[in-house]
Amino acid sequence: MYIGRIMHTDLVTVTPETTLVEARDLIAERSIDHLLVVNKKGQLVGILSDRDLKQNWASPATALSTHELNYLLQKVEVGMIMVKTVITVEPDTTIERAAYIMQTNNISALPVTDYGELIGIITSTDVMEVLLRAIGMSDDSVRLGVFVDDSIGRLAEVTNILSQEHINIQSLFCWPTKDHPGVTHLVLRIAGDEGAKAVLALEKGGFKVLTKYEKDLTPYLPKSAMG
Repeated sequence: MYIGRIMHTDLVTVTPETTLVEARDLIAERSIDHLLVVNKKGQLVGILSDRDLKQNWASPATALSTHELNYLLQKVEVGMIMVKTVITVEPDTTIERAAYIMQTNNISALPVTDYGELIGIITSTDVMEVLLRAIGMSDDSVRLGVFVDDSIGRLAEVTNILSQEHINIQSLFCWPTKDHPGVTHLVLRIAGDEGAKAVLALEKGGFKVLTKYEKDLTPYLPKSAMG
């Protein structure tokens, strides 16, 4: 999926001259975590998060009265504390790429631009929601793990076993096993009432099935990983 499909387009923007008090009130009123900062031409020049706002709100508070603090904050503008080096993406960026960019840069939102024009924003919450839907997370499903050697045909073997038993795979994803090079962890979501049947079929087909956390994965690894 591309972020252009799920990005927020009802943008809340402010100018660099907006005061921190105004920014705080706007964030509270709209129940959002980020404000996009634009100049008079509507061009993106910065971003301000609720976290940034709270950090700067608290910093001068130690020895000031409430009246003095409010007076001071009325003088502080968004342009003084906003993040000016903004990482942006385009609408054809994939969800997984957006998640990677956020994780590697330790940020929680990405403004979306199209040929330089600001058209949307996507947050880490949006990305998480899509990824949870993609892996089929629900209360009426069960999670099965199967470790296979990373070679052609292994995925087909697993899916064929379940297909022959008329068991529907709600979702499937895989990742390399960290401590065992050449071994891939297949994670399948199956309807809850078919979980036991799926485990039995896979084990009959020669695969060990992981259904809960195990500290020692050795019994579940393919023979090729055992040396």
